[in-house]
Amino acid sequence: MIFANRAEAGRALAERLATVVTDENPLILALPRGGLPVAGPVAERLGGELDIVVARKIGAPGHPEFGVGAIAEDGPPVFDRDNLRYAGVSEADVAGVLSAERVELQRRIRRYRGDRRPPAPAGRAVIVIDDGLATGVTAHAALCWVREQGPARLVLAAPVCAPQARDALAAEADEVVCLSAPDPFLAVGRWYDDFAQLTDEDVGNFIMC
Repeated sequence: MIFANRAEAGRALAERLATVVTDENPLILALPRGGLPVAGPVAERLGGELDIVVARKIGAPGHPEFGVGAIAEDGPPVFDRDNLRYAGVSEADVAGVLSAERVELQRRIRRYRGDRRPPAPAGRAVIVIDDGLATGVTAHAALCWVREQGPARLVLAAPVCAPQARDALAAEADEVVCLSAPDPFLAVGRWYDDFAQLTDEDVGNFIMC
């Protein structure tokens, strides 16, 4: 299954989620940047409130694209033990990367949210959405942060997921919804015709809509 773009993927995901989440006014939390264009159609279809949960990947030293962990909002870091072993590093080895990512995380929170209060998941059905799950490490951090806020129900949803990420995250959410889980997965962008990178300005425009 290859999607034309994130908006098309969001519409398809919304139809699936409409059969899964029937709670009134669910909280739809997008992982910016790429999760927002997917989450918009979901919020519209389900009549939910759209907001964001900001997370950052912690890359291995010298290999920033290889995620060994992640942080979300004001939560503690979440590490992928298998990836740490594969990269041959410890939590202490990535302390410098973690500090830098916390700085960038706070910059993005200020840039995206401004003076708005963070979302309040307590007692609500919450759907965390990204445009795809490769390792799932940032989604894991986001789920852990939301879970600490006491949601009534926690769902993770993405149009396309690596099977390993989908299965690993099943224990972190009450339900994981993926429209497609190709194997081999390769990369999230492989499953979109248009996978243009989004900017901070794009995020602001989505949130203002």
